[in-house]
Amino acid sequence: MTNMPPLVNNLHAPDVFADEATGFAFANGNVHITFSSYRVDHSSDPGPTHRVVIGRLVMPLEAAEAFQYGLADFISRMKSQKDSIKQTMQ
Repeated sequence: MTNMPPLVNNLHAPDVFADEATGFAFANGNVHITFSSYRVDHSSDPGPTHRVVIGRLVMPLEAAEAFQYGLADFISRMKSQKDSIKQTMQ
């Protein structure tokens, strides 16, 4: 991805929390990812827990691949930092 336009930081963009990536699909050259979160129905006691779809992300295949590599690299760096902190605390 060359010649990318500058990134504009939108301070009002929502943060979304998902407990899991529930499903993946590929259609029309795009990767579709469905996210869900656990929700408790408090109308009864104990309340049953349900997995509720909270959003979907659709990306072109190339962008999804870049996302995969970027996320894997980020997770690897975070694990290394976590391990370094553990070692210094021992």
